[in-house]
Amino acid sequence: MAVYTQVSAELLADFLARFGVGELVSAKGIAEGVENSNYLVETTQDRFILTLYEKRVSAGDLPYFLSLLDHLAAKGLPVPPAIKDRNGNAIHELAGRPACLIRFLPGVSLSHPTPAQALAAGKAMGAMHRAVADFDGFRENSMGIATWQPLLDRCGDSLNQIAPGLHADIAFALGDLMATWPAQLDTCAIHADLFPDNVLMLGDRVTGLIDFYFACTDLRLYDLAVMHAAWSFDATGRDYDAAVGDALIEGYTRHYPLSDEERAAFDDLAAGACIRFTLSRAWDWLNTPVDALVTRKDPLAFWRRLRVYKPALAARLESLS
Repeated sequence: MAVYTQVSAELLADFLARFGVGELVSAKGIAEGVENSNYLVETTQDRFILTLYEKRVSAGDLPYFLSLLDHLAAKGLPVPPAIKDRNGNAIHELAGRPACLIRFLPGVSLSHPTPAQALAAGKAMGAMHRAVADFDGFRENSMGIATWQPLLDRCGDSLNQIAPGLHADIAFALGDLMATWPAQLDTCAIHADLFPDNVLMLGDRVTGLIDFYFACTDLRLYDLAVMHAAWSFDATGRDYDAAVGDALIEGYTRHYPLSDEERAAFDDLAAGACIRFTLSRAWDWLNTPVDALVTRKDPLAFWRRLRVYKPALAARLESLS
């Protein structure tokens, strides 16, 4: 989450009047994340998240995201569906951006998850994948493997401002990975971004799965690989916590035991996650407006994780030396 678009109190109060949610008490911008503008909104009745969708989220994709959230909520998953206004509309425009008012969920996101919390989160992902077995929506992965080379090309040699040799190293690693990418594995609707800050918890209990704006149809196991790469390391990507990673997989396999083929493919999928988030974070690092209320992420943090999933490859890369 982040804030790129400023919303005045007067504009927000008028917006809230479309809903039966009470009058505006306060609104606070949320700086974490890099994708959309988000505010924590408190009214005389309840608390909500106001999301304004920025350029990376297409307004045309919002019906898919909201349909998926409604489907998961109907299955009893702890997800935040959008609030409909008095006319039954969930998608609006505010300050020149598509916008939704989202149900607020209790809980806190984790900075340093424990194995017990990772076990619960892995179970939650497995339950989510079970719940979408009869979901018929479809959306291409807008940040899938087919997009990584074009994004690398757009970043260009500016990547070398982040680390010497980074552009050539990512190109080499991506070519190596595409030759072994396990495209034959099962697909379903996936979250594709289930980082610790997108899982809300109270103690060891999952109370919310949030921020579904990269959700798409892609390899089911890739979702777990993204989660593993996001949860199993410290923020710098240097320290690997195998106990957390193992607990995630154990929790997930309570719903979906992994086949030998899936276990053999897992490191390739996790390496793909490392490349995907290195590229998107590098692009954001190079292009984030200086006045945006946003926490910029270290573009090398995921690149360093490649050492765990592909140690022989990582040893050949200048930017990881």
